[in-house]
Amino acid sequence: MKPSTRPASGIADLGDFTTDKRLFPLSALALLAGTFGVAAGWILLRLIALINNISYYGIWSTRVMQPGGVPHHGHPALWTILIPVAGAVIIGIMARYGSEKIRGHGIPEAIEAIMLGNARLDLKVAILKPISSAISIGTGGPFGAEGPIIMTGGAAASLLAQCFSLTDAERKTLLVAGACAGMTAVFGTPVAAILLAVELLLFEWKPRSVLPVAIACITAAIERRYVLTPAPLFPYVDNVIIDPLHALGWVGLGLIAGLGSALLTMMVYAAEDGFLKLPIHWMWWPVLGGVVVGIGGIFDPLALGVGYPDIAKLLAGGLVGAAAIRLVLVKSVIWSVALGSGTSGGVLAPLLIMGGALGAVLAPFMPHAAPGFWAVVGMAAMMGGTMRSPLTSTLFAVELTGNHLILLPVITASMASMGVTVLLMKRSILTEKIARRGHHLTREYSVDPLAIARAGEIMATPVETLGSDMSIGDAIEYFLAPEPRHRAYPVTDENGDLAGLVSRADILAWIGNEADRAIPLGAALAHRRVVTAWEGEMAITVASRMITEDTPRIPVVDHEGRLQGIISRADLLRVHHRVVAAETKRERYFRRRAAIIAETSPEFASGEGAKMRQVE
Repeated sequence: MKPSTRPASGIADLGDFTTDKRLFPLSALALLAGTFGVAAGWILLRLIALINNISYYGIWSTRVMQPGGVPHHGHPALWTILIPVAGAVIIGIMARYGSEKIRGHGIPEAIEAIMLGNARLDLKVAILKPISSAISIGTGGPFGAEGPIIMTGGAAASLLAQCFSLTDAERKTLLVAGACAGMTAVFGTPVAAILLAVELLLFEWKPRSVLPVAIACITAAIERRYVLTPAPLFPYVDNVIIDPLHALGWVGLGLIAGLGSALLTMMVYAAEDGFLKLPIHWMWWPVLGGVVVGIGGIFDPLALGVGYPDIAKLLAGGLVGAAAIRLVLVKSVIWSVALGSGTSGGVLAPLLIMGGALGAVLAPFMPHAAPGFWAVVGMAAMMGGTMRSPLTSTLFAVELTGNHLILLPVITASMASMGVTVLLMKRSILTEKIARRGHHLTREYSVDPLAIARAGEIMATPVETLGSDMSIGDAIEYFLAPEPRHRAYPVTDENGDLAGLVSRADILAWIGNEADRAIPLGAALAHRRVVTAWEGEMAITVASRMITEDTPRIPVVDHEGRLQGIISRADLLRVHHRVVAAETKRERYFRRRAAIIAETSPEFASGEGAKMRQVE
């Protein structure tokens, strides 16, 4: 028998993580990805302002002004309805003849590239996505800039990664690093951006991926101070009251925001379903969405555009009552319809505005708090529930406001909101679009049971074996006997050392080739390499070896090469079945123990127990 593929690994080779020296080049590239994210944010925000000022005010300026062309009397002219329509026409043409991937808010497309596209985004998307988003938002689209910047930053980092010899996993890391750096560039929230990667984009928790993402976000946070608005973006300095009554208010607002999150998600995809039924090409759908946006802007100009000034007003307590109600209603309708039409724009800022407005509307019914407090809680809860990323939304609110005192209220509301949406909906607003394209993903993290089980723990033992001195003829008769047989048997010598593995395929080959039936199995298998596993190896390594070597079963040996057991594919599947059983099988151990003690007592056998058995 040729030497097996058993590695000489031991417990010293096993560690908590699998990160190696490849972390160094990835970290260096992550620095560039962070810079790309800041550049994407700087360009897009100024392009949005420029298009807005040209469209509504007829001036060439990148100064941030209110969308809608609102004059001093506060009522925009009716002709402004045509501006979102014109922008939608351009976007439809860009999507039809440029790239369809520019449609939507960007995060599902980034997730799809990460999970299904080998983390590759092309140059066309990197160029057209920010331009289309700037046109959409600059002409009044009720979207945020963060989604397009996440997509653009990710695309730029993906292009960078494709210039080097990297694995798919390493390209994914850099794509996420660029995307999260883009989010940091917009909001100045590096910690929340890192958590966004963990909760939404990476689909793993490995230093190999988290550290480069952190480097990119930290780089972006430092660089943005020189070219963009310093953080925190929306300062909130008031104190927070922490007591049971207010805690009930946090939970209550979180639950209401969770219902609002579910409603918004349903509205978006109901609008998308409605557009699918129209007898026109999808390139014209954004035009119809633009009409709705334009009309909504007549009712409430504050609902147009990115809406960062609206967030500042909400946190300052300057947007309450009827104004807050009008904002949440108009914003939710035009945002849902426009997003469902397939135009280009982000979801994060609209969620913050609608959640903040919801908190402002409900503030009179909540325990007394500082002005703007319930708007802060509503912002985080709406984001956490809709995106199902409560940790991200919590730290996002803390970094946006620069106030760590809100940490407990916002995480309470965010968790309550996520609990509602998880129970009400199978998928989030981000993953529903992916599911509609025929793909499925899960956002639940867990340790692979094969990564913590050793080969010696899952192998079948004792093993039925055949002796190396058995002849080929005897082996053929053994396999063809009427008694049930396994598909393969290890062959051992007189010392118990593994000499090979004989399978049904070998038997059929010997019969077909009319092999000499007198040859011993040891001689017949002498020149064949046998794939083996060491009993101390992890099961996930054995599973990978099965696939690599294309073998359905692997003998397990000790350090001396003596056979200890055998692992088949069914043994590997049983390990996963244990996890399923742990999730589904319910037992009450203390009650069962008490019942066993009672049933074994003499009093139970002769007294009340006998009566109970008669009743049963």
